[in-house]
Amino acid sequence: MTSKSVQQGEFYELEVDSDLKQSSAYNDDLAPTKVHERTWNKWNITALWVGMAICVPTYTLGGVLTAYFGLSVMEALLTILVANVVLLFPLTLNAYPGTKFGIPFPVLLRSSFGIVGSNIPCLIRGLVACGWFGIQTMFGGLAIHLFLSAVSSSWASLGGVGEVIGFFIFWSLNMYVVIRGAESIKWLETLSAPLLLIVSIGLMIWAGGKVSFTDILATPANRPEEAGFWGYFFGGLTAMVGFWATLSLNIPDFSRYAKSQKDQVLGQIIGLPITMFFFAALGVVLTAASSTLVGETISDPISLIGKIDSPFWVAIAMVLIIIATLSTNTAANVVSPTNDFQNIAPKYINHTRGALLTGFVGIALMSWELLKKMGWLESDVSVESMYSNWLLGYSSLLGPIAGIMIVDYFLIKRQHLDLVALYTPNSLYPTFNSAGLTAFAVPVAITLIALNVSALSWFYSYGWFTGAFTGALVYFIIAKLQTSSVGQAEALSP
Repeated sequence: MTSKSVQQGEFYELEVDSDLKQSSAYNDDLAPTKVHERTWNKWNITALWVGMAICVPTYTLGGVLTAYFGLSVMEALLTILVANVVLLFPLTLNAYPGTKFGIPFPVLLRSSFGIVGSNIPCLIRGLVACGWFGIQTMFGGLAIHLFLSAVSSSWASLGGVGEVIGFFIFWSLNMYVVIRGAESIKWLETLSAPLLLIVSIGLMIWAGGKVSFTDILATPANRPEEAGFWGYFFGGLTAMVGFWATLSLNIPDFSRYAKSQKDQVLGQIIGLPITMFFFAALGVVLTAASSTLVGETISDPISLIGKIDSPFWVAIAMVLIIIATLSTNTAANVVSPTNDFQNIAPKYINHTRGALLTGFVGIALMSWELLKKMGWLESDVSVESMYSNWLLGYSSLLGPIAGIMIVDYFLIKRQHLDLVALYTPNSLYPTFNSAGLTAFAVPVAITLIALNVSALSWFYSYGWFTGAFTGALVYFIIAKLQTSSVGQAEALSP
């Protein structure tokens, strides 16, 4: 029996028969979505981005840009807006094949990196997601601890132990939502998005009575007076693009459920840039207002709210933060590695096992912080330094993968993929695609060299952009040479 790809309007879906069911590269969870499963309209996708963008790290972005990148408040907010407009290009372009063919990120990578070679970029992406999952779960666990502390003095006395218990409660909530599948995530994001927006607007209005927006926006940059603007701007821009560099790769994991290309494009345009700009601005305003509210400057919203002397409002606020962090974590940090881990061994790792594996790796990556909270370990490494340094820098190395994916789909494959072959080893797509692996290795190697060679420091400083452009160019050249050599061999064959 033979499986086949069937076109229905602008979509393709796969009719699976015994040949694919026995394939080592196939399982039902990685299979293309059926047309009737593609139910996400533009507002569902907008809600997805609202739910992911409203989170603790977004809240702190303005402060990161002013403190570490030498930008003024106004420049920082402008940088965040521009970065997320720039991100729309790789996001919408890489979403196209997911919508058209219903395939997730790891399966799409098989076209440019090979059936087995796809595991290399998959695991790189998955490890970043597991790191962010652990960090967001730590924030969610803290919110649960502060909520229970607000309603129970005995719980408050647990201190760090209560935070650890909160971590595992929040971890379990994440696993429950993701294991239930895409419709569960869709429901959570659609429910939480309007609630989170209303609360954010309310906080902005409330903070407006405590501080002057004009004075905050006029806060000058802390860079040297003789320093130019553009170098600092592009450094900050690269970091902000790196914030969602991960999602610009695995957006097919969500666009495979979109009703149409128009829905995925409009949903992302409406949902991402404005939400990121607004919530980052809220973080700047509330951080400025914190000295008036609690007598000290606090850039973490959970810690800020936890210091308010009203158990009722602390409890309400913590419930909302739990919802916000849950909606971000499940979509942004669990879905991708769940699929990525399945891609290693589809016959042995299904959706549920992939999600649990993600969860356990997240626990392992946060184990040092959990042990600190239990009082069993001393360490100077903070969660904030982990996500502001290592993860953002690591994410910038994902630029080449985004460039390779776009060039492969639009310029090399010309928007056509063989669905059956993507799930069939030793067929149209090779085990390892040397073009993709080389195009990824070249910019990564240059980036590592740039860390030690001052003349190339710009390549590292603007890593996502330089990596994406270099990876795309190298892939295009090698893939074209491969195509030419294959064509010549076919012409010479008898």
